Amino acid sequence: MINFANGLLAEQIFQGIILASAVIGFAYGLIIEQFGWTVYIVLGGFAVSCLLTLPPWPMYRQNPLSWQPALPETTGETLQKPQENLKKKKHK
Repeated sequence: MINFANGLLAEQIFQGIILASAVIGFAYGLIIEQFGWTVYIVLGGFAVSCLLTLPPWPMYRQNPLSWQPALPETTGETLQKPQENLKKKKHK
């Protein structure tokens, strides 16, 4: 069984921080009537969410995903693209 909980946890944290900073930034920018502060707060929330979710923190690595084994390599002739198998037509 594959456990996707760690990936979902990181994504939920990322989206939650972005959403919270967007709401707080919009409200603060609306109150003081400065759109620049809205942008700064959202960018700060983005930076914090990246810091919390992008590095491989131990809390995300408790249940690592088990990957499928690599397929053995076959000869290159059998893996040609379908367009390469067709004869090229010359236009006059």
